[in-house]
Amino acid sequence: MRWDALFEDMEGQLAGHQRLEFEAEIAERALVDSAGVELADRLRGSLGLSIRVQLSSGRAFEGVLSHAGSEALVLDEPQHQVLIPYAAAAHYGSLSRVAVSEPSVVRRRLGLGSALRGLARNRAPVTIFVAHDGADAGLYGVIDTVGRDFLDLVVRREGEERPPGNARQVVAIPFGALAGIRSVGAAGG
Repeated sequence: MRWDALFEDMEGQLAGHQRLEFEAEIAERALVDSAGVELADRLRGSLGLSIRVQLSSGRAFEGVLSHAGSEALVLDEPQHQVLIPYAAAAHYGSLSRVAVSEPSVVRRRLGLGSALRGLARNRAPVTIFVAHDGADAGLYGVIDTVGRDFLDLVVRREGEERPPGNARQVVAIPFGALAGIRSVGAAGG
């Protein structure tokens, strides 16, 4: 009888040790897997959720995450959409713990410039928040051209369809200075 108890105790200890090793292996694999997760993957896992994006400039945007690309995201606010380059964000709130990789090679290649070229093509009026010295200033206008790492904005007064006469103030804005681009129309449009 004593031998049975001894063998049962040894089997229990061995099973417990194997369970601990298995749990440690799972934890290690989870750490390795999470090392390969990119921010864009976490954002894609949060599509449809209401999130908050705190910018390095101090400004914050809140809205429903409707797009997460390779270099920028789009938030739907009640009356606007906001394109936010990942480089402008200081931190994100209310993200899901789920990560979803981008299966499309084409979408992985589309960057900030592609989104900005779409706005330029549509001649969509925008407010561009330009980060400078820990703050940001809003410039209203229409994106005229988009280069490799900059855009030209034809500056207008808000609500003005075209600048008066031939007066055109065009400013070149490096992508690195972009804190956010807010559409003037309703979200989704």
